Amino acid sequence: MTAAVALVAAGCSGGDDSDTDNAGGDTANGAITIDGTQPEVGLIPASTTETGGGKIIDFMWTGLVSYPNDGSAPVNAVAQSIKTTDSKVYNITLKQGTKFHDGTEVKAKNFVDAWNWAAYSPNGAQNSSFFSDIAGFTDVNTADPDDDGPKKAPEPKAKTMSGLKVVDDYNFTVTLATPFSIFPTKLGYSAFMPLPDAFFTQKPEEFGKKPIGNGPVKFVSWTDNVEIKLTRFDDYTLDDKVKIKDVTVKMYQEDTAAYADLQSGNLDFQQQIPVSALAGDKWKSDLGDRALNVPTPTTGIIAFPLYDKRFQNPDLRRAVSKAINRQEITEKIFFNSRTPADSWANPLTPGNQAGNCTACKFDPEGAKADLAKAGGFTGEMVLYYNADASHKEWMEAVAQSIKNVLGINVRAEGIPTFAVFRQGINAKQMKGPYRAGWQQDYPDVENWIGPLYVTGGSSNDGSYSNPKVDALYKEGTSAADVEAAHAKFAEAVKLIDQDVPTMPIYFSNQQSGTSDKVKNVNTSNVGEIDLSSVEMA
Repeated sequence: MTAAVALVAAGCSGGDDSDTDNAGGDTANGAITIDGTQPEVGLIPASTTETGGGKIIDFMWTGLVSYPNDGSAPVNAVAQSIKTTDSKVYNITLKQGTKFHDGTEVKAKNFVDAWNWAAYSPNGAQNSSFFSDIAGFTDVNTADPDDDGPKKAPEPKAKTMSGLKVVDDYNFTVTLATPFSIFPTKLGYSAFMPLPDAFFTQKPEEFGKKPIGNGPVKFVSWTDNVEIKLTRFDDYTLDDKVKIKDVTVKMYQEDTAAYADLQSGNLDFQQQIPVSALAGDKWKSDLGDRALNVPTPTTGIIAFPLYDKRFQNPDLRRAVSKAINRQEITEKIFFNSRTPADSWANPLTPGNQAGNCTACKFDPEGAKADLAKAGGFTGEMVLYYNADASHKEWMEAVAQSIKNVLGINVRAEGIPTFAVFRQGINAKQMKGPYRAGWQQDYPDVENWIGPLYVTGGSSNDGSYSNPKVDALYKEGTSAADVEAAHAKFAEAVKLIDQDVPTMPIYFSNQQSGTSDKVKNVNTSNVGEIDLSSVEMA
C-alpha cells in the first residue's frame, strides 16, 4: 500500500510570480534538492502505486482537478468545467492551450486514450481498478482466476470502454455504470492523468524511463538509485507555476543520511524527519524555524499476506492486532508525534467514523482468547519492513508487544530498500505481516475502501476478498448522493473490522525540514513539497 503515498496532484498555491527576480536569492534561476526513493516502476501515472514514483508524477502531471493544500474540496485544474445532472453522465470541458512537455496541446482524446489504456487489463496498469465506475469497464478488464497463478485472465471483449466518448478537442463525456456522486473528487488522482500522443508510439517501459507530463516541471534525467532531475516547464499556464528552475530528487538508502545532508545544507527539503531526531524535539533545536510540523491524511499499517495459509484465520489476525500497544508505541517510539490508530480511515478524511476499528484496541486478554479460538500459531512470525526509512524501531516494538502478550515467537526483519520490498509485495511472496501504509489519493473515505479492501483493488496487496464487502462498496458507489454513499461504506467497514485484513497502527503528523537556502515552503495536502511555493532565500 502506498500511497499513493499518495499519489495526488500537487496542491495549487496560486500567487503572482512577477516579483520572483527580486526575492532574496535568484529564485528564477534557483535549484533545489529534495529527498526521495527509487520508483518501483517506470513513471506512468496509472502504473504507479507507491510514493517514490508517485511524488515525481505529482510534480510532472496536472489532472482535471487538483487538491488544495488545506485539504478542502477539489478545484478545477485542466478542466474548465465538470457538469452532471444525474451523477451518472459527466460532461467535461478542458481549458484550451495547456500543453504537454513535448509542446503538444492537451486535448480530450489524451484523457480518453489514457484511461482506456489504463483500464485494459492486458496492459497491466496497477491502477486499472480506479476506472471500474465507468460503463464498459468489465468488457476491457478481466480478472486473473488464480491471482498471479498459472492460469491466465481471459482476453477482454473490448479494448475501449463504452462510457468514454470524445465530443471534440476540448470536450468529452464519461458515462458511469451507475450514479456515483464522488466521481469528480477522484479525478485529481494520478491514475486519471492524460498521456501525450507520443506515449502510444512507443513501449510503455520506454516512456516510463523518459516520461512526458503536462505539469509545472518536466523530466530531465533519471539515474537509478541516485537521482531524478526535473526542470521548470516554462509553457505551463495554470496557477501552480513553479518559480524556481531546477529540482533534483536525490534517492537515499537511509533517512538519517538525508537528515545529515539537510543539516549541512546539501538537501533543501526532507519530507519526513527520522524518528531518531524526534526524541526530545531534537529536530526542532537542530532546524529552528526551518522545522515544519503538518498533519497529513496518512496511516501507518501492517498488512497480512492472506495468500499465506498461516494468516487466513481472522481470529488469529484479530489476536495479533489486539496484542499491539499502539499508545505505548506512539509515546515511546514516536515521542507523541503520531496518534494511535482507532479507525480504518484517517481522521482527516471526509466520511471517516472515529473508533470503528475495534481490533485496534489494546486488549491482552481478548487477544489471548482470540489466539486460543484460532488454534494458536506454530513457528516463527516475522514482520517485514523496508530498512531505508525509520521503521526499524516501531516495527521491533510491535513485534515485542505481540510476543509479550501472545507468547509466540515474533521478530521484525528489514529488507534493504523500498523498491526491493515492494517487489516482494507485488509478487505476493511475503512470508509474514509487512509494513504498509496509506496516504489518501483523494479526500473521501471511499479511497480507504475500494483500493485496499475490495477484491482486486489496486493496492489490495494481501489478496483480501469478502463478497459482502464488495457488494456494499458497489452499493455505496452507486448511491445518488455523498451521504448515502458514506452510509454504505460504513456498513462495509464493519465487515472489514471483523475480518482484520490489515492492522492500522498510527495516524501521522509529518515532521519535515528545509535548508536555509529556501523560503516560503509549503506542503501539499499529503505532505509533499509544494514546488510552486518555493523561493530562494
